[in-house]
Amino acid sequence: MFTASKQWAPLPLRVMLGIGFVFHGWPKLFSSQDHQGFVGMLGALGVPAPEITAWVVGLAETVGGVALIVGAFVAVASVVLIVDMVVAMITVHAPNGFNFIHITGMGKDGPVFGMPGAEVNLLYIAGLLALVIGGAGGWSIESLLRERNAPPPTLAHA
Repeated sequence: MFTASKQWAPLPLRVMLGIGFVFHGWPKLFSSQDHQGFVGMLGALGVPAPEITAWVVGLAETVGGVALIVGAFVAVASVVLIVDMVVAMITVHAPNGFNFIHITGMGKDGPVFGMPGAEVNLLYIAGLLALVIGGAGGWSIESLLRERNAPPPTLAHA
């Protein structure tokens, strides 16, 4: 039972992380307004070459997210995305504390929210580390290629 579970355990993690990265990376590449907003934020943070960095981050998140979803180059994509998350955590989120929900005060309509803290970055990093350690799992291009390249079973092993 546990052998089968180990094969399938990475699947929901891989797909959900991949969707999250595509969701955040896609507008950095394909929405002029979002891309320019990200460039402006990077510039305000003092990130060098914010125009180029915005493209690199958008590509890393979009291509890396798709790689996770389909289960291809999962370890490489995970390491690249861990670097992305560590940089985002240090430069943007950690100064706002740990909590994802960062209430900065109360307004007439309820709580006023500020930038989120590092909690979600750390959750993404933990999930990506699990994929680096445990592999892509089932329903992945990596497992398909591994099965295709495996020697055919012999009568002695069937």
